[in-house]
Amino acid sequence: MIRCILLDDELPSLSYLQALCGNFKDVEIVKSFNNPQKFLDQLHKLDFNTCVMDILMPDLNGLDIAKLLPNKAIIFSTAYKEFAADAFDLHAVDYLRKPYQADRLQIAFDKAMKWIIANTESSEDIIELNSNQGKTRITASQIAYIEVADHDRRDKYIKMTYGPDILAKNISLDEIMMLLPAGKFCRINRRNVIALATVSSYTAQYVICKLKESSAMIKLTLSAPYRDHFINSLVV
Repeated sequence: MIRCILLDDELPSLSYLQALCGNFKDVEIVKSFNNPQKFLDQLHKLDFNTCVMDILMPDLNGLDIAKLLPNKAIIFSTAYKEFAADAFDLHAVDYLRKPYQADRLQIAFDKAMKWIIANTESSEDIIELNSNQGKTRITASQIAYIEVADHDRRDKYIKMTYGPDILAKNISLDEIMMLLPAGKFCRINRRNVIALATVSSYTAQYVICKLKESSAMIKLTLSAPYRDHFINSLVV
């Protein structure tokens, strides 16, 4: 899933870009900014992997901002072609000429997705377990939540945020937790483990999980014995 920040000081251009992005099912607009300083002020609390940004902006230009985002897929945009060389020197995934065009933006997002996959699927993020399809390698960062199977408690359904779900065979939730990256997942009841990154909201009784691929919201029970640990796990 592309979680995108849009940054353009020209409001008409920004509004048009927002409208275009709304047509791509695999793109979530985290937030839009028309002021680069406001973006930098909020940078520490924004969860995104891609940034579409203008180059020429007041006070701070996109080239300077990109240097502060070494772990993000950068798509530059400008009405001036002379910045293309500088953009690629900063390893931008693409460079768009204004005015924006939907088909060209799709190409840029395809490149961003390839960059995201290449830069997030490290060996530490891959787990291997037995499934109904044999030995299966799973990208942990793409797991939304895990649930005990109704037909056999020894099996576990692994709900993915991107791609088909997995039926893990003959493994306990505790054993799965040992395979997963520390601090990224949490047990919330006797039947469910949830990826903290998918938590949209919660109450004393429920956790709302957002499945980013489909924009669906899943409501899971938060049991009392697990509540304190879950809330403490959310604290950054």
